[in-house]
Amino acid sequence: MFQLQEELAKLPDQPGVYLMHDKRDTIIYVGKALNLRHRVRQYFQPSHDEGIKKAQMVRQIASFEYIVTDSELEALVLECNLIKEYRPKYNTMLRDDKTYPYIKVTLGEPYPRVLFSRTLRKDKSRYFGPYTSAGAVKDTIELIQKIFHLRTCSQRFPEAFGKTRPCLNYHMKQCQGVCTGRISQEEYQKNVEGALDFLNGNYKPVLDMLKEKMEQAARELEFEKAAGYRDLIGSVNACAQRQKMTHMDGEDKDIVALAQSGEDAVVQVFFVRNGKLIGREHFFMNVKVEDQTSELLERFLQQFYSGTPVIPREIFLQEDIENPEVLEQWLSGRRGARVYLRIPRKGMKEKLVELAKKNARMVLDQDRERIKKEEGRTIGALKEIADLLHMDRIERMEAYDISNINGFQTVGSMVVFEKGKPLRSDYRKFKLRTVSGPDDYGSMREVLTRRFGHGIREREELRQKDLGDELGSFTRFPDVIMMDGGKGQVNIALEVLEELHLDIPVCGMVKDDHHRTRGLYFHNEEIPIDKTSEGFHLITRMQDEAHRFAIEYHRSLRGKSQVHSFLDDISGIGPARRKALMKAYRGIDEMRAASLEELAAVEGMTKSAADNLYRYLHRELTTDGNPVK
Repeated sequence: MFQLQEELAKLPDQPGVYLMHDKRDTIIYVGKALNLRHRVRQYFQPSHDEGIKKAQMVRQIASFEYIVTDSELEALVLECNLIKEYRPKYNTMLRDDKTYPYIKVTLGEPYPRVLFSRTLRKDKSRYFGPYTSAGAVKDTIELIQKIFHLRTCSQRFPEAFGKTRPCLNYHMKQCQGVCTGRISQEEYQKNVEGALDFLNGNYKPVLDMLKEKMEQAARELEFEKAAGYRDLIGSVNACAQRQKMTHMDGEDKDIVALAQSGEDAVVQVFFVRNGKLIGREHFFMNVKVEDQTSELLERFLQQFYSGTPVIPREIFLQEDIENPEVLEQWLSGRRGARVYLRIPRKGMKEKLVELAKKNARMVLDQDRERIKKEEGRTIGALKEIADLLHMDRIERMEAYDISNINGFQTVGSMVVFEKGKPLRSDYRKFKLRTVSGPDDYGSMREVLTRRFGHGIREREELRQKDLGDELGSFTRFPDVIMMDGGKGQVNIALEVLEELHLDIPVCGMVKDDHHRTRGLYFHNEEIPIDKTSEGFHLITRMQDEAHRFAIEYHRSLRGKSQVHSFLDDISGIGPARRKALMKAYRGIDEMRAASLEELAAVEGMTKSAADNLYRYLHRELTTDGNPVK
């Protein structure tokens, strides 16, 4: 169950995207944040005001999730992708990608160019981005021209060789003069590869070169030139925040990464569709300490892709697995087309795998915190109770409660907590058979006698069949019985156990005048308990659960009795005929005034059923107008 305050406490101080869900698990809002912890917590602070629309949205939030990124820029692009994918109710819809600029390298041309583009097409070109600063993109393209001397003209080569005079860029030594035919395609291609390497993130050599030139210009007192280099360095750094959230090839792929700690592991899967990261999912695995990452990845791929209907063309992993060829062949067979397992070593794909691994590690760490906290609420609480009662250990506890209204339809409930958690499969409810009137002690005696008497008989039957003591529903006896009450209820339980020759500790959960638990009654004395301890909280949870279970059963029996009709007592009339009669006649008086033939004409009625009803309606009446039974 989603615990808001617990999940808010887990939020990291990192950039990322958060997704708000309503009670139907529908995504109603997607947002980005420079600091997830600060931004998401703001929504749930009473003093924070973001307007009527956001306030309405917050009231509908049932849970949230988040994806960590490496920069706010990445968060912005991922936010855009997710909004387009899920179209959340409270987001302003974005129409298309043209608000974001790309750098386009026209690899489909013999002599490629580096261009500014606001559209992302599936062609032979290669795209880098998207970016949020069009100015930084233009500066970077200009920088690439200055460093790698690539052409900017739109002429078609080699057809246009020698047909025009070289442009101004050639004379400014920013182009090697492709139009003159003086540079071979192979030599030009080396410059293109250098530009691609730079755009792929290997910008350190260029930055070092620019920094050296800036410092040299400053030493020579050419401050204007030094400022130009400084601005170019800023532009390169702005574009160096490479966008891992949108890929240039537009292909479908899954990014799979694993984080392991001891016997726990989490696998994070990023789903990239049409080149955009549109979602993620994480999966927990029970592993052994000695398991290798490659073995776990291979095991996960086999299990995950045997059940998912969508298998992408490429699956990126953080490291090599033992049998990639066999697994690729199996995946290809399931997909109906070739599937490739890739282990990226550099560039954006490698960084995306690292991001998936980072998110997996975060989920694993937070899950360990949750497990540790849960153990405090369960195992730790049991240890506290065992220490209070001077018992070596407690694993299984049973609690009982009685519910009635002035003795009407008295019921009993039995709830079971094992290792500090409700074991609902072992819950039992009892409809009292031997007690009438408001007699809680007598009712509890019957409930306990039936519960443990049944358990003793089941144990004996299982022993006779050589099946042991652990197979029947009642054969497992508790380490301690928790009674909802003090001395009186405890003594009733002890008397029943003594009659059945059972030795089980019995503890009373004593309440104060305000019906709040105040302590435990054990061995004829009341033991105070720290109301801030986990043991106290576990006791109150058991008490509340036993009470809830009894009340629900009693309410269901009352509901059934209240909808009982005199028609249910007449032979041949079931739910369908009863409904048809109640639809045809407004009450018993109209029904009594009808003839036998009219009753038989009601939809679904037979002659014998109509005859039984007619005779019932015309029997001698009591003084209150009801027929004598």
